[in-house]
Formats: sequence, structure tokens, C-alpha cells
Amino acid sequence: MNDIIDIRLLIEVYVTLFVIMDPPGTVPIFLGLTGSMTAKQRAGAARTAIAVAAGVILAFAAFGQQLLTYMHISLPALQASGGLLLLLIAMQLLTGKMEEEADSPSNKNVNVALVPLGTPLLAGPGAIVASMLFVQRADASADWFALAVGFAAICLTLWVSMRFAGVIHRLLGESGTILVTRIAGLLLAAIAVQLIADAVIAFVRDAMGT
Repeated sequence: MNDIIDIRLLIEVYVTLFVIMDPPGTVPIFLGLTGSMTAKQRAGAARTAIAVAAGVILAFAAFGQQLLTYMHISLPALQASGGLLLLLIAMQLLTGKMEEEADSPSNKNVNVALVPLGTPLLAGPGAIVASMLFVQRADASADWFALAVGFAAICLTLWVSMRFAGVIHRLLGESGTILVTRIAGLLLAAIAVQLIADAVIAFVRDAMGT
């Protein structure tokens, strides 16, 4: 079986991306960003977000290192920029501005699915860097098959978690969803601050040569 697919690598890919992308943790944030949408619009936003995340991660896995080197961008810089973007979105969730923007018909299916759901929430610096490292390790067909299956499995897990977010939305009602939105904003702000802090630490380490 290992000649066809590297089971150990498959599990490592799935577990690593599961921890980084955190499908259960995306549920409150997804609810907060899509609270004013209908069930059909929410399902469309979930599919779009996962498609965008998959496209971004696959693109960086294939060409990320060359792109960052060509543009003289370090991984900590990419991480810090993702953190700043998430912090901006978190402030909008906490102040209720995200709901106002989501009420616009042109924004209901597109904007939140692309940013911040697709990227940088799902396809964030952590997932991008992890995928780049896994690709660098792959040197046989069994490895590539394991990468493909592991990545497909995490995408399916993300879709399931967001698919059932609609059920949670119906159970919570409007007031409950608003409460979850505020909590999601707080959690997202914490994630953003952690990303920025990790980037600063990496910058300091690089400057000190350690």
C-alpha cells in the first residue's frame, strides 16, 4: 500500500492542515461573516471560500518560493500582512460594520467568501508555508498521491464544518448569531495579534542571526 500512497505522509498532511486551518474554529467566524445571508447564499459562500483557499494554497505550493524570492518578500512579512488584514476584519465584526457591508447585494456572495474567508483565514500564512514545505519533501509518486488525498480530505472537512454552520445559525436565531459574531471578532483579533507577534519574533531572530 505504501508503494501507492504514503499513509504516514497523508496523515501528517491532514493533521497539520487540520490544526492550522481549524475547521471547527471557522464555524463561529463563518457565522459572523455570513449572518445576514440566506441558507443558499451561505452555502455558496462556503464553496467559494474553499475553492479560493484551495487555489491560493496550491498556487503557493507550486510557485510560492520562487514568487517570494523574486519579490524579495520574507515569510514573516507575509505572515504579518495576513495578521494585519485579519485584525481589520476583526474590528469590523466587533463594531458591527461587517453586517452593514454584508447587507449590500453585491457583497453577500463574493467579498466575505474571498476575503477574509478564502484568504487569509483558511489560506493563511501557516497553511501556505506548510504546503510549501510538504511539496519540497515530496520526491515519489506515493508522496504526491498522499499530498493530494490529504489536501482533498481537509477541504472536505472544511466544507462539512461550514455546511452545518447553517444548522447552527437556525438554532441560534438572530440575537444568538449577533453574539457569536462579536465572539468571532474577538477570536479573530486574537488570531491576528498572534500572527503579527510570531512575525515580529521571526524578524528579530533573523536580525540577530539565530
